[in-house]
Parts: sequence; C-alpha cells; structure tokens
Amino acid sequence: MEHQDKIKIAQEVLRLRLSQILVNDRYKKGDFKVPIHLALGHEAIAVAVSAIMEGKDQLVLTHRNIHYNLARAGSLKGELDEYYLKPQGLARGLLGSMNLDNDNRGVVYSSSILGNNLPVAAGLSLGNKVKSQESIVIVVTGDGAIEEGSFYESLVFLKSNGLSELIIIENNQWSLATRIEERRCPIDLAKFADSLGVRYEIFSSNNPFEYISKLADYRQWSLSNKAPVCVEVQLTTLGHWRMKTDGYPEGKFINYHAGPAPDVDSQKDYIFTSTKEDVVFVLREHFKKEEIEAMADRILSQLQKEIA
Repeated sequence: MEHQDKIKIAQEVLRLRLSQILVNDRYKKGDFKVPIHLALGHEAIAVAVSAIMEGKDQLVLTHRNIHYNLARAGSLKGELDEYYLKPQGLARGLLGSMNLDNDNRGVVYSSSILGNNLPVAAGLSLGNKVKSQESIVIVVTGDGAIEEGSFYESLVFLKSNGLSELIIIENNQWSLATRIEERRCPIDLAKFADSLGVRYEIFSSNNPFEYISKLADYRQWSLSNKAPVCVEVQLTTLGHWRMKTDGYPEGKFINYHAGPAPDVDSQKDYIFTSTKEDVVFVLREHFKKEEIEAMADRILSQLQKEIA
C-alpha cells in the first residue's frame, strides 16, 4: 500500500475517533434525548469495511453503528444532527441512533433488536442473486448476537442458497455488563462455521491497512464462490472507567456499553491505551508520533468548525 494511501486511512481512523469524542463531550452535558452506543476502539474495522465497499454494495448494521455511519457519511454534522433529532439529520431526525441508516451511502438497514439484522441481510443477499447483481451485502453483528437463533439460521440459509455475504462479528467479549465467561459456554466460531462449510477468518491486529487488504480479498472470494464468509474481529470497546464505592474503594470496573464515557474528553489524550487494543496506538507503528499528532490536531480543528 502506497504511503499516501496509508495517510488517508490514518486520517479516517483519527476522524472517527475524534468525532466520537466530540459526541461524547455533548453526551456528558445531557444534550441528547436518544441513547447512543459509542464505538471507541472499533474504528479500524469500520474504516476497512467502508474502504472496500463498491458500487451497489449494502451495509447492514446493529445498534452500535456510530463508527460505520461516520465512515460512510464522511462527515460528523449529519449524524450529530440526527442525534439531536433535527430535520437536517441523516434521516431527517426520524431514526435517532440505534436504527440509523444512510441509503445514499449504502447503509440500508440498522436494527436495535439483537440479531434482527442477520435475516434481513440474508434476504438482501438473496435479492442480489435473483437480480444477478454483482454486489455484496456486509452485515455487522457481535458476540452477543451469535447466541441468537437468527445467527445459525442465517448462515444455513446463506450456505444453502449459494449467497455471497460478509458477516463481520465484532467480538468485544461483552454483552451489556457481562463478559462471555460469565454468561455462557465458549463458542468456537471457527468450528461452528466449518460445521456448515462456511469460510471463517479472524482479525486481531487492529491494523486497518491489513484489514482493508484482507477484506477486499474476502469480498471478491465471496462473490466468485457464491458463498458467505464469517470474519471475527477481536477488539476492545474503550471508554471504561472505575466507580469508587464503599464496597469498592479502589474502584469497580465499569464496562462501557451505552451512554457517555465519563473519563473521555476532547481536552484529554485521544489515545486510551498503549497497546494494540487501541488502533491509534497501532498507527504509531507506521507513522512518527509527531505526524499522528499533527494529523489529529488538524482533524479536530476541522470537526469543531464543522459542528460549531
């Protein structure tokens, strides 16, 4: 990948990160009447999915969709106006956050119902086959939704009918306030997919350049072979904090699920952890620290002007 292309991708990652932080600033002030699920830490896969979409490709999302909508819209203002329920919002102020779509940019459906978007995406994939349309449906789900029957049934339907589709599974190890080991037995997605003859891949590097290259290959493979591909993305939803109580004098770990993240602020650092859990930290493997800081300062200034 050319260095100039890497710069554009890095800028997109930073735009998604800083846009969410600015949304959080207003969320903490109580500006919104709708619930919002931030996706801090999910930026790499959102940037990659948007980058590989072509022509009439369709994107089907979950309740946590802020990062994909930001990536597809290319700006913050329309999405922010939607959260304010303003008529100039992306959906004219009618959808709010958890069901936000943007048909003009290929985001055709988002659902606040766990697992509901999977059969909808399968139906869209069937429609593509009936119309002999060389485009693909990309559906995003999570480690909680794979516990739903709709996940299994959708995979069976896709495989049985020879349908092209990318299933992106964002695995952050949490469903609401419970970790996987607290609520269920392990699900081996590789074996699960193999039992149906479905191709399975896994992402864990949080490297957007790698994700784009591989997803583009999986898209073409799915179209050529008329078969679905499951892509598990191991990631961490950032924005957690510790709440001190009498029972937890050192602070009880609070996982971020929805609502404002109290310790995240545009006046603080936009890098939350110096590990690969944070895509912005991963970018430092490809750019000098000063380059990242200069890009971030410029993008933050542009975003602040955009939503002033």
